[in-house]
Amino acid sequence: MTQPPTRRKRSPSTASTPAGTGTVTLGMVAKAAGVSPSTVSRILNGTATVSPEKREAIDEAIRTLGFRPNPVARGLAGGRTLSVGVLTQTINSPFYGEALRGIEDRLEVAGYIPIFVSGHWHEAEEHKAMEALMSRRVDGLIVLAGRMSNDALQAYSQQVPMVVVGRELHTDRIFSIDFDNFTGGLLATQHLIECGHRRIAFIAGDPLHKDALDREAGYRAALERAGIAFDSALVLNGDFTEAGGLMAVNRLLESGLAFSAIFAANDQTAIGAALGLYRRNVRVPDDVSLVGFDDLAPAKFSVPPLTTIRQSVYEIGSEAAAAMLDMLKGETPAAKLPPPELVARESTRRVAR
Repeated sequence: MTQPPTRRKRSPSTASTPAGTGTVTLGMVAKAAGVSPSTVSRILNGTATVSPEKREAIDEAIRTLGFRPNPVARGLAGGRTLSVGVLTQTINSPFYGEALRGIEDRLEVAGYIPIFVSGHWHEAEEHKAMEALMSRRVDGLIVLAGRMSNDALQAYSQQVPMVVVGRELHTDRIFSIDFDNFTGGLLATQHLIECGHRRIAFIAGDPLHKDALDREAGYRAALERAGIAFDSALVLNGDFTEAGGLMAVNRLLESGLAFSAIFAANDQTAIGAALGLYRRNVRVPDDVSLVGFDDLAPAKFSVPPLTTIRQSVYEIGSEAAAAMLDMLKGETPAAKLPPPELVARESTRRVAR
C-alpha cells in the first residue's frame, strides 16, 4: 500500500506572523522602533520622556506588530493597576461621550485603561462612584464636573492624584481644566448684536453649574457693552437638554414678548429650541436667529446648520488625560484648552437695525 506523503511541519516565523497573532515581545517592538527595550518599557509605564519622533516610532511598531502589553505584569512590576478612574455624569450624553472618547484615546497610547462611572448629577451617587473607583485601586482620578464639594474632592485627592474638569481647583494633588465660558457667552451674544438684533433671549443652563453661570454673565456683559438694557423676562430657565430647550422656547413664545434672536446655553438646548420654533411655524433664521454653544457633531447637521461657540469637547477629555499622565510621571501638567471661537452657520442672519 502506498503511504501518504509525509507533511513537513512548518516552523513558526515571527516575521510572517500577522499583527495581533502569535507572541510579540517587548524586544521585538524595541528592535522595530530602533530603541532599547528599557525605553519601550518606560514609555508603556508612562515614566519616560522622549522626543515626539521616537514616541511615534514606538507607537507605529506597536500598531504594526500588534503588541499587547500584559497589564497584570506591568502593574505588579510598577506597583500600579495601570487604570484611571473617570467620574462622568451621563455616559450617553453627546457632550460627555465626546470627552470620554478623548480620555480613552489619550490613555490608550500610554497603556492605561479608563474605568468610567456615572454620577448622574447627584452628590450621593458621585460619592458612591468614587468609592467604587477607589476600591479598584485606580492610579488616578479624572472628575468631569458634578455636584461634589471641593472639600470632598480634596479629601479623595489625598489618596490618588486628580484632574478636575469644569472647576478652578488647584492644589499639589489636583489639577483643574476649565473652558473660558464667559468669553464664549460674550462672543455668541456679540455676534447676534452685530447681526442687528436688540431683543435677544437667553435660554440658561442649570444654575448649579459654574459654566452655565459664566455663559449667562457673558451674555449680560455683551448687552451692557452694546448699551442694550438687560431684560430679565428674556432669560428662560433651562437644563442643558433638548427637552429643556423645547419647553423654554414654548414659554417664551407663549409670553408674547418681542424677540428676534435666541442664545441657548448649549447645542442640545438650541436643538430643542429649534424644534419648538418649527412646531409654531417660526422660521430659523428668517424669523428668529439662533446660536448654541459647544459645537457638538449634531450642530453641523441640524436644519439649518447651527451657529455656535466651538469648544473641542474631545480635546477637553484628551487634555484631561494628558494632565493625568503627567501627574503619574511626577511632572507638572501643561494641559491647556484653546480659546472659544464663534462658528457662524446658517441659523443666524443679519437684520435691519
